[in-house]
Amino acid sequence: MGGSTESPRLSRRAFAASALAVVAACQRRSEASLASARPSASSLASPGISGATRLVEWNFAGAISPRTALLVPTWGAKDARFPVLVALHGRGEARKPPAEGALGWPRDYALAHAFTRVAAPPLSSADFEGYVEPSRLERLNRGLVGHPFAGLVVACPYLPDLELTDDEAVATFGRFVTETLLPRVRLELPARAEAASTGIDGVSLGGAIALAVGLDAASSFGAVGALQPALDARDALRWTARAESARRANPAVAIRLLTSDGDYFRDAVRATSLAFDRAAVVHDFEQVVGPHDYPFNRGPGSIEMLLWHDRALRARG
Repeated sequence: MGGSTESPRLSRRAFAASALAVVAACQRRSEASLASARPSASSLASPGISGATRLVEWNFAGAISPRTALLVPTWGAKDARFPVLVALHGRGEARKPPAEGALGWPRDYALAHAFTRVAAPPLSSADFEGYVEPSRLERLNRGLVGHPFAGLVVACPYLPDLELTDDEAVATFGRFVTETLLPRVRLELPARAEAASTGIDGVSLGGAIALAVGLDAASSFGAVGALQPALDARDALRWTARAESARRANPAVAIRLLTSDGDYFRDAVRATSLAFDRAAVVHDFEQVVGPHDYPFNRGPGSIEMLLWHDRALRARG
């Protein structure tokens, strides 16, 4: 689960009737504008680690993160190069063996299926596990008509069950990402090499660690995001100092905090965003629908993460 074993506080919200009209309208616009080099909706109908991506698994013996799963787009010209996103899972997967934990995003959070769906819109309410407001669904589908999903190489390293207060352990993991994982991604996969085309994100524990790593090594990233990050409102000023330092190191880095109405950490994430605002740290803040649980990761979490980084990294790269 994305960092907690508590039960969701809100029941599922269904918006099927409104979403159907939105989807039908967006389908007509979408069919006329998607690039022919990208997969068709019919060829990507099956969920799982197939269709729009292929799965690659790497070992890093002796490293703080001994296993990484990667999703690589299956479309594009032979010499195509894609931006890179490092995606960190939650505490539930941190407590699994590394080979299982590394599959948190691709398999357990259905990121491979989300990749398939954003590559062949329109999206439906079902793609979000029912957790989407009709207005947001329409807005995302309209965005995909004007700017179709271009694709990302997504690296999903195993994240140990780190404590945010253990600065040395967090720094060690950050060095693994920037000095070991990313160089190999750029060497062996169809990945763009520049920092401006590289993002980092995660959910719950992974969201907090992604925020720490991304802000502390801002010159290595073009975009830093956090989904339902496991923050404490009492630490808002400390996070703000990190964000201010990141802005000085890399004024162009994009930063986003995303929470949901059923997120245990909602108030802390909002407090951190407000602290950023007071310090004039430019960033995106979103509050969407959904619980802090696997259904969120499989729906809004995966889709929102892919779409935001696709846009942010294209703009900077």
